[in-house]
Amino acid sequence: MANFAKPENALKRADELINVGQKQDALQALHDLITSKRYRAWQKPLEKIMFKYLDLCVDLKRGRFAKDGLIQYRIVCQQVNVSSLEEVIKHFLHLSTEKAEQARSQADALDEALDVDDLEADRKPEDLQLSIVSGEKGKDRSDRELVTPWFKFLWETYRTVLEILRNNSKLEALYAMTAHKAFQFCKQYKRTTEFRRLCEIIRNHLANLNKYRDQRDRPDLSAPESLQLYQDTRFDQLKVATELGLWQEAFRSVEDIYGLMCMVKKTPKSSLLMVYYSKLTEIFWISSSQLYHAYAWFKLFSLQKNFNKNLSQKDLQLIASSVVLAALSVPPFDRAQSASHMELENEKERNLRMANLIGFNLEPKFEGRDMLSRSALLSELVSRGVLSCASQEVKDLFHVLEHEFHPLDLGSKIQPLLEKISKSGGKLSSAPSLPEVQLSQYVPSLEKLATLRLLQQVSKIYQTIRIESLSQLVPFFEFSVVEKISVDAVKNNFVAMKVDHMKGVVIFGNLGIESDGLKDHLAVFAESLNKVRAMLYPVPSKASKLGGIVPNLADTVEKEHKRLLARKSIIEKRKEDQERQQLEMEREEEQKRLKLQKLTEEAEQKRLAAELQERRKQRILREIEQKELEEAQALLEDTEKRMKKGKKKTLLDGEKVTKQNVMQMALTEQVKERQEMEKKLQKLAKTMDYLERAKREEAAPVIEAAYQRRLVEEREFYEREQQREVELSRERHESDLKEKSRLSRMLDFKEKFQEEVISRRQAEFDRIKTEREERISQIIRARKQERDIKRKQMYYLTCEEERIRKLQEEEEARKREEAEKRKKEQAERKAKLDEIAEKQRQRELELEEKEKRRREEVLKGTDAPPARPAEPTVAPAAAPSAVAPSSGSGKYVPKWKRQTAEASGPAAPTPTRPAAESDSWTSRGPPQRSDKWTSGSSSDRPSGGDAWRSGEERRSPFGSSRPRPTQR
Repeated sequence: MANFAKPENALKRADELINVGQKQDALQALHDLITSKRYRAWQKPLEKIMFKYLDLCVDLKRGRFAKDGLIQYRIVCQQVNVSSLEEVIKHFLHLSTEKAEQARSQADALDEALDVDDLEADRKPEDLQLSIVSGEKGKDRSDRELVTPWFKFLWETYRTVLEILRNNSKLEALYAMTAHKAFQFCKQYKRTTEFRRLCEIIRNHLANLNKYRDQRDRPDLSAPESLQLYQDTRFDQLKVATELGLWQEAFRSVEDIYGLMCMVKKTPKSSLLMVYYSKLTEIFWISSSQLYHAYAWFKLFSLQKNFNKNLSQKDLQLIASSVVLAALSVPPFDRAQSASHMELENEKERNLRMANLIGFNLEPKFEGRDMLSRSALLSELVSRGVLSCASQEVKDLFHVLEHEFHPLDLGSKIQPLLEKISKSGGKLSSAPSLPEVQLSQYVPSLEKLATLRLLQQVSKIYQTIRIESLSQLVPFFEFSVVEKISVDAVKNNFVAMKVDHMKGVVIFGNLGIESDGLKDHLAVFAESLNKVRAMLYPVPSKASKLGGIVPNLADTVEKEHKRLLARKSIIEKRKEDQERQQLEMEREEEQKRLKLQKLTEEAEQKRLAAELQERRKQRILREIEQKELEEAQALLEDTEKRMKKGKKKTLLDGEKVTKQNVMQMALTEQVKERQEMEKKLQKLAKTMDYLERAKREEAAPVIEAAYQRRLVEEREFYEREQQREVELSRERHESDLKEKSRLSRMLDFKEKFQEEVISRRQAEFDRIKTEREERISQIIRARKQERDIKRKQMYYLTCEEERIRKLQEEEEARKREEAEKRKKEQAERKAKLDEIAEKQRQRELELEEKEKRRREEVLKGTDAPPARPAEPTVAPAAAPSAVAPSSGSGKYVPKWKRQTAEASGPAAPTPTRPAAESDSWTSRGPPQRSDKWTSGSSSDRPSGGDAWRSGEERRSPFGSSRPRPTQR
């Protein structure tokens, strides 16, 4: 591990290693620097080092190194500069995503390149052998080797970032953004396995957030911003799960959202609730839970009707039709009737769980099937007016299936209605959060319901019917399908029937004498007989009399019924408003309680922090004193060692050794040594000066003689060199003349060759010059066009920036207004609190004044204590000691005490106070109890016991302790 004096040196070393191709060594050097304990304080160069470090990690696909580095960097800048950590993580995500996109763009066959079930699983040996012996050639194999590793690294990057940012209140927005990107990654590339793991990771993070609530920098879910981020993340998870077709994971996401709502005791916005219930409808429909699907649609209808002001009448009619058809699609019998006890308990728990998710709170003492049932839902739809909002064919279908009795032509009446319903549906224009409504999905369930109703009604009028006749009555299915439907109905005691294929008939039975079907049948039969009797034997006089009295009885009854329904709806609405107001009041009270609790906790934390700071300060002072004492001892020992032998000690033996004394002694000693050393140096310098002057005086004539000899020798050497140079110049001139005469005959040929070369080169130069001018003109034109385009782009960008700046200024102005408004509200609230505190303070002062007056009255009452006979409570041996101070000490004794002592005599000694107590009584007020009175019985104590307390504290009604004056 290399040690660097500055972080910049490590960055330079890494750049040098990268330039020579040693990226692994550069990564290791930066990793050692980041994980070193030497650089635990944040500096600006560390951010540049992290950028370079993450670049190397991405290039080399070192996910583990990147995670270790980010964890260490989070420790460094968590409390100093969190924005730096945010920028580093964003840079890391950008690099990983860019590399993955580049790899994906290089692959032609994306489906084959991503044909991997699990991105975290390594390749098996058999897969490697198969890839060797198979016919996979060229590009397919290269695509697989190129794209899959980068997508594995990108997935590992998302996991690493989420793990680092979990439960960090300062980076909640970055955490939510990373989770959203991870969801989009799973959605874009159909990564179902990774999506399940991602949901589990986020779920565990929320569980740990609740588990470790006292953790530092933990996100506060009661804050609106934090709660909104967590809700948005869960709703994104729900949307992606439904789009990927992971219905089980979607249901778990719904449970996560409900758990988050219960945790913070707050209801999400209406727009989010619409998405929540729309996804619930899809989940329950896929899971074949028609009852919960219908309840979810009913809840969605209520939200759209109450909160969507832009909802058109057509969309409202379509939603209401969906609610009614979903309720009709629920089987008309209870499957739990033939279940075992264990199955009933499981069904009860499941109903309670589903009802909580939908928003219906069930009491545990009620059974779930009594609360969430088909009949209760249908009656609720009628009373709430949902049926009146549905389309006409849905209303007709509801009345035919639920209220009318047509056993022979039920199928022929329902079939055209179902054909019309199957053609209805479409996208809701005024409710974009809802899925596309297709009423045709309910047609199979409605056909099955119509078949069950037909079998039920036929069983009431027929005991035996032929199979062919029954098949003609059911135009929807073949008889084999009808037989399967009838098996379910018989199993759940909806109808009693048997199929005899030998005789080709269907035999209907009864469900018992006390069955609802038989009672209904008898009631209908009785009503029919009454109608026949009235038709055969009318009673004109009674009818005419009744008609005369009440001519419009039917209209009156209808109007009264409508009035009662309207009154009932008004009462229901008032109840809902009252419940909503009650919930708001409870929420406000809870917020006030939490705020008060938070203030109390903050005050306690401040007090504890102040105490801790004081203890730390005292400890630091003690450590400083101890350290100074140790340094003084060391300096004293060092000074004594450096002292000369026989020299007296400066400090006496009994004197206290302190750092200042030792430093003063050492400083004095150093000054003396320095003065002595300066004297020695001055003496040595004077000696050296004398010696140097003597040497120079002796060396001067010798140096002059040597200089004259050297001058003569250099003059002779110069003359010899000059003569040799003249001779060499003469020889070179003669040889040059001979060479010139030899080459003069070639001068004509040289000039001709020179002219040819110059002419050829001039032509080449002219051609190149022409081409260059043409190319320059083209470049000038192209650059002119580019400048025009760039100028237009700059103008557009300037306009766009100006628009954005204006929008930002408007937004900032709005925020400033809101901040001023909040400040004004806080000032008003503070003024009210100050007023309340001032009133409380005045009340306390009044109570203290009352208490003070009460004390004065008590003290006045004790000035004249009643005379009472004294009882001996001490031994006779102690009596002289008790009386002696009062008789022979010469101090002042009160008159009443002297009278009491004279009256009692020596035979009955009484406990007397010391003279100090008498003086205290006369000078300071009420006396104090002595140890003698405290140890005696209650009869020895003087009156006014509350005023005679010794060493105790009197507490006021407000909890403040006031010490009593003690004895001198």
